[in-house]
Amino acid sequence: MIYSIKEIFYTVQGEGVHTGRASVFCRFSGCNLWNGREENRKTAKCSFCDTDFVGTNGEGGGKFIDANKLAQTIISYWPSDERPFVVLTGGEPMLQVDNCLINTLKKYDCEIAIETNGTIKVPREIDWICVSPKAGNKIIQTSGDELKLVYPQTGVKPRSFEKYAFKNFSLQPMDGALKVHNTNLTLDYCMKNPRWRLSLQTHKVIGIR
Repeated sequence: MIYSIKEIFYTVQGEGVHTGRASVFCRFSGCNLWNGREENRKTAKCSFCDTDFVGTNGEGGGKFIDANKLAQTIISYWPSDERPFVVLTGGEPMLQVDNCLINTLKKYDCEIAIETNGTIKVPREIDWICVSPKAGNKIIQTSGDELKLVYPQTGVKPRSFEKYAFKNFSLQPMDGALKVHNTNLTLDYCMKNPRWRLSLQTHKVIGIR
């Protein structure tokens, strides 16, 4: 396996249950719902993505020919003697994440989280599975630690996901021109439906990745 990585960086988690937690992000290049090109956004299976996952030209990015080299690069960003917390994200990380990489990160005692759109099955060996469903796409990964739904999405009702086996349900306002309106809608929904927890993109508020 050759891993194509857009970027690797040290930050704090900006959204979801782990908001504020120090993390090393490893962003994989590529996605199965959009090719990342603006001219194709309107026809993509997910048209509201706000992340650059194209290419391998970001900080720490590149082509990695084996799992050990990638794992070593990831943990080189961790500044502490504490157990490394690694977030595998994208794009869609499950296009590339395999058992070899998972086992290698475990060898270095990493706690592994993944942020996925849920269209590809995730190995349970990953410590924290966060699924962010996109309207019109079938969810294959129907269990995990967190379901984080961007809201509102046309044709998607949060309640329809409550049948799935997730420990936490997070609702996150869709960014963009209607951000304030969407935030109010999300807040109102969470107030009326306490099973759902409000998730905000705090990294954008404080100006970090």
